[in-house]
Amino acid sequence: LKREAEQNDCLNQQKLLKLSSEDSSSSIIGNIGAKCSTVGLRKQANNTEPQQQQHSSNYKSNGSVENGSIMNRQSNNNNDPDESNQIIDESLYSRQLYVLGHDAMKRMARSSVLIAGLGGIGVEIAKNIILGGVKEVTLHDNKLADYYDLSSQYYLNESSIGKNRAEQSLIYLSELNPHVKVNIHQGTLIDESFLKNFAVIVLTDSSLEEQLSVGEITHEKGISLIVAQSRGLFGQIFCDFGNNFTVYDTNGENPISVLISGITKEKAGVVACVEDTRHGFEDGDVVRFSEVKGMTEINGKEFKIKVTGPCQFSISDTTGFSDYQNGGVATQVKQPKVMNFKPLKESILAPDYLDSFSDRPQQEHLFFQALDRFQNQNENRLPRSWNQEDADAFYELLIGLVNERQVEPSSINENLAKIFAKQSRGNLAPVNSFIGGSAAQEVMKACTGKFTPIHQWFYYDAFECLPTETEKLPKESDAQPVKCRYDGQNAVFGRKFQQKISDLRYFLVGAGAIGCEHLKHFAMIGAGTSERGRIVVTDMDVIEKSNLNRQFLFRPKDVGGFKAKIAAIATKAMNPQINVVAHENRVGVETERYYDDDFFEALDGVANALDNLEARTYMDRKCVYYRIPLLESGTLGTKGNVQIVIPYLTESYSSSQDPPEKSIPICTLKNFPNAIEHTLQWARDEFEGLFKQSPEQ
Repeated sequence: LKREAEQNDCLNQQKLLKLSSEDSSSSIIGNIGAKCSTVGLRKQANNTEPQQQQHSSNYKSNGSVENGSIMNRQSNNNNDPDESNQIIDESLYSRQLYVLGHDAMKRMARSSVLIAGLGGIGVEIAKNIILGGVKEVTLHDNKLADYYDLSSQYYLNESSIGKNRAEQSLIYLSELNPHVKVNIHQGTLIDESFLKNFAVIVLTDSSLEEQLSVGEITHEKGISLIVAQSRGLFGQIFCDFGNNFTVYDTNGENPISVLISGITKEKAGVVACVEDTRHGFEDGDVVRFSEVKGMTEINGKEFKIKVTGPCQFSISDTTGFSDYQNGGVATQVKQPKVMNFKPLKESILAPDYLDSFSDRPQQEHLFFQALDRFQNQNENRLPRSWNQEDADAFYELLIGLVNERQVEPSSINENLAKIFAKQSRGNLAPVNSFIGGSAAQEVMKACTGKFTPIHQWFYYDAFECLPTETEKLPKESDAQPVKCRYDGQNAVFGRKFQQKISDLRYFLVGAGAIGCEHLKHFAMIGAGTSERGRIVVTDMDVIEKSNLNRQFLFRPKDVGGFKAKIAAIATKAMNPQINVVAHENRVGVETERYYDDDFFEALDGVANALDNLEARTYMDRKCVYYRIPLLESGTLGTKGNVQIVIPYLTESYSSSQDPPEKSIPICTLKNFPNAIEHTLQWARDEFEGLFKQSPEQ
């Protein structure tokens, strides 16, 4: 099974389409995730396995609480000399090491992180960075759990209502990674002597006043600050990593190497690539030449380039060099990048946006500030769900803010603004997971200096989830809280919509990293919880130790067990109402006696969480034949893709082909090289590992 899984994983990686890196924004998008769309990365391999702990009222864990303070504090300097020879558990972090490398992992393992606010976003951030392997995570939360939390905070249940959210979550977060210390801080948050102990501070569910107070301290002390929050279908992230923040690797990609066919002798020598090969360089890149014949003076030297075409670039004056004869390789030399961030009090007035996930960041920037003013004037309450009076009051505050900032009022969409207010009480697991997952990636960037951080504001919305016709929007009476675990979701879509979600019958193929997240969301949104509804998950694979770093439903005691079975148990623990059935079957012709006409015709949809191309195309054919919606997704390192296939509306998964992959997947080199270039690359990797990387480490 292991051999087959490795081969399947490799075949799928060969089908992977990498996100474009032609501009700086696309490389950042690759680092923070992917919005639900059919563009970007496709046909990719990530998935594996899941399992989760059941909720318990008893507290026994590695976490600890100390009166008003954390135990084992450390300096925010994550280059502690006492930790310089820290050993990384390669069997646990094997997949992550391929993405980050040992140096970045060691920097992260020396970092302490504070997370304030343990709602849906806060717990997602905590889960991800604990699995990622920071040194220590401290939780701070003065809020008590309510029913709105249960729609996205998967470590809370009905018995948690009225209790401190951080204390209720501590036991589960402590179990995620034995190498990470998890604590609770019960004192005040705005305390310089406390905050200076952390490399990164994350604020969620916080007021603007609190953000400004903490931000003033963190910017002065050189502590990285991340603010993350969501309001229904809208999300926000802010990053301040201080002055002179060094990014050691902007995109995490291997350096580009191209064969060259000519170099001219002129003031700006032009370098041509062989056979019109696209070089993939950008203006300002630095390249080093080698193996050039004739113009040997250029070998071993580095030059900053200017791109003059897709297959050629120029360097500095080459008139003093010998004539070029033939051969040569130009290899990209990655350069550290120094970034400067404005403190929150300045950036909020003159914001820099990453606008790749929203076409209206300027409006949403003002929406969140106006909402904070509304809360200040209404005893910290949010506008009532789908209440016109509160929406009008919010809009008046917004216009006042617009006039203060001297923004053109016509640039504000009144209908959008009022809908933002009407649904702002919403608490949606999918939105919180996206914002929380993206913010967790920013934490890892702050700790490691790898990948380009968000600079400085990021806004996201899923406004398209609401009907475009006004008469189809939820009514106020249908969105009122009724003290149930779906109150946070009903605040956006209404209870009638919730009934449709509860009746869903879905087939989840794969219970690995993506399958684990699917199950979490199915449980949180209440899919398959009615008498009609059902979730069927199948996975023939078993849990391995390396899965524990990415698949948060599993624990060390589950190693060797079937993923689907343990994942189903974990999902049921998150939401006892869900009807989930586990199978250990492969999908294919040999199992059509189980997955027959009756099975597929009863489904409302299929979610693929697969790691091989054969199974993906098979499920795609089945969905096309039975006219069933298909959710297709995958990840590779920090990149991700989502493709939504809707019968009669979109193309199917197999309708398009990815361009050939330039790089050779590592599993091909290690498991079954089948071409001469594979053996050459294998030999080069072995040589560099023995004689270059090992001495450097």
